[in-house]
Amino acid sequence: MSKKTGLFALATALAAALALAAPPPSAGQDVPFYLSDRAGGTPTSMFGTYARKGELLVYPFFEYYLDHNAEYSPSEFGFTLDQDFRGKFRASEGLIFLGYGLTDRIVLEAEAAVIRASLWRSPDDPTAMPDKWTESGLGDMQVQVDWMWSRELERRPGFFSYAEIVIPHHKSKPLIGTPEIEAKAGVGLIKGFRWGQITARVAVEQSGGFNLGEYAVEYYNRLSRRIGVYAGFEGNQDELEFISELQIWLTGSVRVKLNNSFGVTSKATDWAPEVGLMISFPKR
Repeated sequence: MSKKTGLFALATALAAALALAAPPPSAGQDVPFYLSDRAGGTPTSMFGTYARKGELLVYPFFEYYLDHNAEYSPSEFGFTLDQDFRGKFRASEGLIFLGYGLTDRIVLEAEAAVIRASLWRSPDDPTAMPDKWTESGLGDMQVQVDWMWSRELERRPGFFSYAEIVIPHHKSKPLIGTPEIEAKAGVGLIKGFRWGQITARVAVEQSGGFNLGEYAVEYYNRLSRRIGVYAGFEGNQDELEFISELQIWLTGSVRVKLNNSFGVTSKATDWAPEVGLMISFPKR
C-alpha cells in the first residue's frame, strides 16, 4: 500500500469513527412528500446528496477510469503533430469532498484528489511519443457554491444555481494537470414526487473560451431508511454518460455510495466505477 493510499484509508476510518459517535439526523422530519427524498436539503455536486443548514458532509472516495478509445493529440504532450488519435486510458484516483450548509439555501463545497493516470499511444500515431505515458500527483482541486434561490412547492419545482472554480496546477503534466483556471456556472430545477425526484441542470464553462458545459437529467429515490437509488444522464458537449448509484445507510449519518458511469458516446469514458463513504455531521 502506498503512503498516499494509507493516509486516505486512515482519514476515511477516522471520519467514520467520528460520525458513528455523532447523533444521527432526525429521520422522521416533518417535511412535505415532495421534499422527503432529500429531507429538504439543497442539491450539491455529489449525486443524490443534499445539505441542510449547519450540516457538514465529508466524503472520501475512490474512482477508477477505463477507456479503450480516449481522444488525445500529440501536440498536447509536446510533439509537433496537432491531430486527434484514440488511445487506451487507465487511471485511479483518491478524492475527498467537503460540503457545508451555510444557510438553508447556500452550500459551500471543496474537493481535491490524488491521481495516477496512463495513456497508451495509438498504433496510428506516427510521432515519437512513448508507447505508454504515465503521470501521477494532484488531481483536480475545485471549490463550488450552490444556491437554492427559489424554494420548491407542491405544484412548482425549485430552482437553483451553482458556480465552480477549478484551480490551476501541474501545467507541465498534460494528462492530469489543469494549465489555467477553469470556471463553470449553471442553473437547474428540482421537483419531488411520491415516486421519486427529478432534477435537470445545464451549465456554461470557461476553459480556453466559453462553451456549453455539463448538462444532466437525474432521478433519485430514497426507497427506505437504508436504501437510496440514483440514475441519470450527464454530458459535456459530445461526451454523454449514463450513471447509476446505490446508497446504503449504515447509520443515520453514514452511507456507502456505489456508483457506476458508462459512456454512451464514443468520446465519453467507457467505464468509471466509484465507491466512497458519505458521512454527515448534522447541526447539533
